[in-house]
Amino acid sequence: MARNTHSGGAPSQRQLRVAELIRRALSDAFARGDLHDPDLAGTSITVGEVRTSPDLKHATVFVLPLGGRDVGFVLEALNRNRGELRRHVNRAVTLKYSPELKFVEDRSFDQMDHTRRLLSDPKVQRDLSAHDADAQHDPEE
Repeated sequence: MARNTHSGGAPSQRQLRVAELIRRALSDAFARGDLHDPDLAGTSITVGEVRTSPDLKHATVFVLPLGGRDVGFVLEALNRNRGELRRHVNRAVTLKYSPELKFVEDRSFDQMDHTRRLLSDPKVQRDLSAHDADAQHDPEE
């Protein structure tokens, strides 16, 4: 019997569930201080998102140290400790294969700030107000 495969760009429900479990496991490990690396001692790390490959064998972990300082240094330390962090994930999440972890900078906070700045621009506010007024007068919109 043919197996259903997920096609398209959007992640499957299973990918989303597993990614969230990995995110929680890593967040818990960082919060408890389970990672014994002097380069990361006292560093608060936010795990913003995890994206898994369709086969769940690879996971990209989007992280940001508190305050956004020393991002390169923190990423280097996390990637150096991938094996230990992978074991933490393994203990917390039961999967057929333990995913290979890759840590990258989470830029979503920068994107949110940029969007907030754009939306607060007086020209954009004027355009949004005009659009809202037009929508109130046109019942089909």
